Amino acid sequence: MFLITVLGPTATGKTKFAANLAYRLDGEIISADSRQVYKGMDLATGKDFDDYIVNGRKVPFHLVDIVDAGYEYNVYEFQRDFLKVYADILKRGKKAVMCGGTGMYIESVLRGYKLIDVPENKQLRKRLSDLSREKLVERLKKFKVPHNTTDTTDIKRLIRAIEIQTYYSEHPEIDRSFPEINNVIFGIRFEREIIRKRITERLKIRLESGMIDEVKDLLNNGLSSEQLKFYGLEYRYLTMYVTGEITYDKMVELLNTAIHQFAKRQMTWFRRMERSGFEIHWIDGNLTMKEKIGLAMNII
Repeated sequence: MFLITVLGPTATGKTKFAANLAYRLDGEIISADSRQVYKGMDLATGKDFDDYIVNGRKVPFHLVDIVDAGYEYNVYEFQRDFLKVYADILKRGKKAVMCGGTGMYIESVLRGYKLIDVPENKQLRKRLSDLSREKLVERLKKFKVPHNTTDTTDIKRLIRAIEIQTYYSEHPEIDRSFPEINNVIFGIRFEREIIRKRITERLKIRLESGMIDEVKDLLNNGLSSEQLKFYGLEYRYLTMYVTGEITYDKMVELLNTAIHQFAKRQMTWFRRMERSGFEIHWIDGNLTMKEKIGLAMNII
């Protein structure tokens, strides 16, 4: 089983690159974006549908517009839906190209362990809340050696880790197997100042294209301001503007800064992936599309 992954921070043109690569390989795109799953949330989430059209042909894509706005989609559901789509693509003899900027979604597939949406165990949490960090670590180690250092440094994560392992031990029938997937990972990279410029220019274009009206429509269709703010970034600040909490200029200032910070966090996540053993083939975003595809094909 083989998977091509395309990642990178926001505003690097990774979707267009992934679509061109999929076109070359007779493949299909699996989106790994935590907000593009929502219907009616288009401009602010960066659904550039034209990016999927290559040489006049629409490259098939999946896991975009699959749930209603207002629903809280999560990484467990993403992994489940990914596996269904991935199996179907391979069954039809096509290549699968996963593309996105949500590091948690991407790693949930590449790390190859199946996540289970473990329910909250209030009684267990109450009992654990009285224990010291050292006692909690001892308890967790009875199940496994913690694979993540945050399991042992953050009390809430410790308790959640124990809660999960307890659930697994009580439900041995759960299928936690994950298909072994050979993968190659590409990243689109620009210098930080160029990304900042691209983010600012893209924000201006999206505001002019109706991003504010998109938020107004979502509010008029029944979503509360708090529900929209939950989705962060554009939706948080646009909602604050539409509801009169901040001025237009303040909204643009705060949103622009927030997106820059988001792009930085994305790169931090991808660098951490590299340090943990993932090989990412970085491609210069300034190259022509022909040059980018040529480099990728040589590696593939």
